[in-house]
Amino acid sequence: MNPNCARCGKIVYPTEKVNCLDKFWHKSCFHCETCKMTLNMKNYKGYEKKPYCNAHYPKQSFTMVADTPENLRLKQQSELQSQIRYKEEFEKNKGKGFSVVADTPELQRIKKTQDQISNIKYHEEFERSRMGPSPSEGSEPERRNSQESSSYRRGAEQQHQPLHHGQPGAPVYQQQQPPSQSYGYKEPAAPASTQRNAPAGGGKRFRAVYDYNAADEDEVSFQDGDTIINVQQIDDGWMYGTVERTGDTGMLPANYVEAI
Repeated sequence: MNPNCARCGKIVYPTEKVNCLDKFWHKSCFHCETCKMTLNMKNYKGYEKKPYCNAHYPKQSFTMVADTPENLRLKQQSELQSQIRYKEEFEKNKGKGFSVVADTPELQRIKKTQDQISNIKYHEEFERSRMGPSPSEGSEPERRNSQESSSYRRGAEQQHQPLHHGQPGAPVYQQQQPPSQSYGYKEPAAPASTQRNAPAGGGKRFRAVYDYNAADEDEVSFQDGDTIINVQQIDDGWMYGTVERTGDTGMLPANYVEAI
């Protein structure tokens, strides 16, 4: 029985039969699928069981991984895992807000540096609070307050005391400040006044811790390290005593000396 042509579907007789690509063709029906050029057994090229000429033969593009059922299953599984992970991250970060700045290595380094600086500052504050304030920090406000109160007292007394006849009211040499007081404070110069009466009786011994130049005629000058004898307390800011080195007796500021 004669077969049918794969192109036109008519019966193919043996004299015009072409057996190729697992099919039977008429000689005139065996042509290129694109340009319709008649082909023979020497110049045809088959693709998906269809004849093509050399010019119109489809160019196959191969991929690195074939789309096999196994590869398709793995691809689908990886997509499912990505969706599950995305949902987990979304649920974890929900309500926390998202940062616009990317977490780059440079930002991680800066964050680590800031954490180290914060730790150093914390330890410094802890050590400082445990050790307590230094002696200079604690004594400096007391000295400054004593100095200001004594200046106020002297200014009030000088406003009510008469001057010597013929003595001008010009200020005398400026009082020298102790080395630890670097706040720009200067005690105002006061005019010379009458000599105060010295309290009678003995007193304690003190040692000078700063140099002091007398700003009034009833005061005494001394140097750092001098011994002051027969010292008596007048008020919170002033004392009365005798400088052992010079023998001068008079008033002196209490924050310039310390007890022996």
